[in-house]
Amino acid sequence: MKSTYLSILAVTVAAFTAGQAIAADTSGALSRDQVQAELAQAVRTGNIVIDNESGLKANEVFPGRYPAQAVAQGKTRDQVKAELAEAIRTGDIPVDGVTGLKMNQLAPGNYPAPVAAQGKSREEVQAELAKAIRSGALPVHGSV
Repeated sequence: MKSTYLSILAVTVAAFTAGQAIAADTSGALSRDQVQAELAQAVRTGNIVIDNESGLKANEVFPGRYPAQAVAQGKTRDQVKAELAEAIRTGDIPVDGVTGLKMNQLAPGNYPAPVAAQGKSREEVQAELAKAIRSGALPVHGSV
């Protein structure tokens, strides 16, 4: 009986301690006013789940009661055609659905080589190194 009582007491103390540690973590936490404002916005726009079983939101069940959602502007037909032509030219089109390989990976000789990013000149690298040593961001050899 005594050991059961001590076990229950130990578990209770551990639970309270863990709860306080979790409650003390306020990184990224919203204030009460922010949460209330977000809830009011969700209710106003219908972005609140009303059917837990299906996960449907109020604006999906009753679209006429809520303002229409803003739709992001898509690409034009000409933009899509230009992107497709560029992908065909460079072989950047997936061929194998299993491995995700692209045409330029299967037959690299049939497509132009990818353009390498321009690196820094020797002088630029040396200037950055000298600046890092002066500021202490990089220790000088032998001074560690």
